[in-house]
Amino acid sequence: MMTLTGKIVFVTGASRGIGAVTVGSLLQAGASVVAHLGRNGHGGEELLERFGPDRVHLLKGDLAQPGTATRLFLEAVAWKGRVDVLVNNAGVAPTLTIDAPLEEWSKLWTETLQVNLLSVAESCRAALLHYREHGGGIIINIASRAAFRGDNPDAMHYAASKGAVVTLTKSVARGYAAQGVLAYAVAPGWVSTEMAEAYLRDHQEELARELPMGSAAPPEDVANTVVFLASGAVPHMTGATLDINGASYVR
Repeated sequence: MMTLTGKIVFVTGASRGIGAVTVGSLLQAGASVVAHLGRNGHGGEELLERFGPDRVHLLKGDLAQPGTATRLFLEAVAWKGRVDVLVNNAGVAPTLTIDAPLEEWSKLWTETLQVNLLSVAESCRAALLHYREHGGGIIINIASRAAFRGDNPDAMHYAASKGAVVTLTKSVARGYAAQGVLAYAVAPGWVSTEMAEAYLRDHQEELARELPMGSAAPPEDVANTVVFLASGAVPHMTGATLDINGASYVR
């Protein structure tokens, strides 16, 4: 198992799904974790009780609001004086078609880009400024298979945001490698989470044809990938995107 003992990791969107499982895996690998639990701050109590306040620190904040990402990163730094690894996992995927009224369509596009892209860019900026003073660090951005293959017509805004996350990650890797910064993207396809449960259930036959392995990926696959990248074991992989989709989209 990769050991992350001594590392401090900040994970956004950690209240459930991929984020919650990732926080648990990071803790099991020895890291101390700052977990962002969304605007309401729900979840995380079990991890706090299990690992204690010296290993887990909980934050809340609405990433749909500009400036929140910076505030959260600075609060994460304040906990122990530094952050070694940033994991931008928080994201939204509201259904939206071109038939929606323009005002609603524009509002949901703006919200999706704010949470999925602009808050990620803002977090990266805060991390880069911090890493410049601490000799480097690691950034891991959770993107999506949709960044490369596109998505359904009711999720174009989601696909667009995740495509931009991939190019943002590559730009960070190219621009800041000399300063000791490593940046990676992780691009899952369908993952078995609470958020995807209803869709996976209602589209079983369609997904059985789409997924060569016959099922969506467990969130542990994503979490284990994040632990691996957070270890810093493969610095020359910086800028890469790691696919987790069971060969449903192979590049």
